[in-house]
Amino acid sequence: MTMQSAEERPASTSSGFVYIAVGLVTLLAAIGLFATRPMGPTILLLVAAVLVAMWCLGGLYMLQPNQAALLLLFGSYRGTDRERGLRWANPFYAKTKISVRAHNFNSEKLKVNDLRGNPIEIAATVVWRVDDTAMASFDVENYEAYVLTQAESALRHLALSYAYDNFEEPSATKSAEVTLRSGTEEVSAALRNELQQRFAQADIVVVDAKLTHLAYAPEIAGTMLRRQQAEAVIAARQKIVHGAVSMVEMALRELSEKKVVNLDEERKAAMVSNLLVVLCGESEVHPVVNTGTLYN
Repeated sequence: MTMQSAEERPASTSSGFVYIAVGLVTLLAAIGLFATRPMGPTILLLVAAVLVAMWCLGGLYMLQPNQAALLLLFGSYRGTDRERGLRWANPFYAKTKISVRAHNFNSEKLKVNDLRGNPIEIAATVVWRVDDTAMASFDVENYEAYVLTQAESALRHLALSYAYDNFEEPSATKSAEVTLRSGTEEVSAALRNELQQRFAQADIVVVDAKLTHLAYAPEIAGTMLRRQQAEAVIAARQKIVHGAVSMVEMALRELSEKKVVNLDEERKAAMVSNLLVVLCGESEVHPVVNTGTLYN
């Protein structure tokens, strides 16, 4: 048997100020009739006045801004009232108030595996609000608990869909991989889409969703930190070598074009070696002055 989805519709309600005025006037009239010790037909007026006052005052309820009231008559949904202030509806209606304000949810740190199987810790913050009060109330058992459960499930699925970090340099034929650490905007958009699909059952709108915590699990954090440090050193060395080679090439070209000195291949090789040692070395350079010729 398929479940019938409820949809929000406006309820038939009225402003409560008219009904509170009528109710109070009728109640005062009933008190006055009771004070005169009514006899005969006056008793009927007293009973009618009491019933009218109960009808007018019993249907009053208050709604704050961004608050709605679901109206039920013996289990049958009669509509939703979103008008703020003092309101009135049939006294036999059961009135359940529900907030349509934005809610903020901070998830706990979850320990999951990323796309490459590395254990990581991840957490997120989700801003959401109820859009359809009927679906949120009748299509799920408890929409607040539903949001918490689905948010955790979506966060776990997101972690499995991306790697924590990309350890490969992008090439001309291969674009950079979107990762949890580098693709902040893409990952946030994917999380919002994932949450919106899961919240559609209760018609809850995701206002915003972002990661608030992302780290390797403690058992591999030290190893991954050393790996990142090694990769940083290698990347820095590559840039240093590339810059040194460019400088050596420029020096040789300038010497040749300006005819400052003519060097054979052996002397060029020696010069290249010396310049690369000077430019790429980590320790301080101690120059050696050659007092002879280039060949001695």
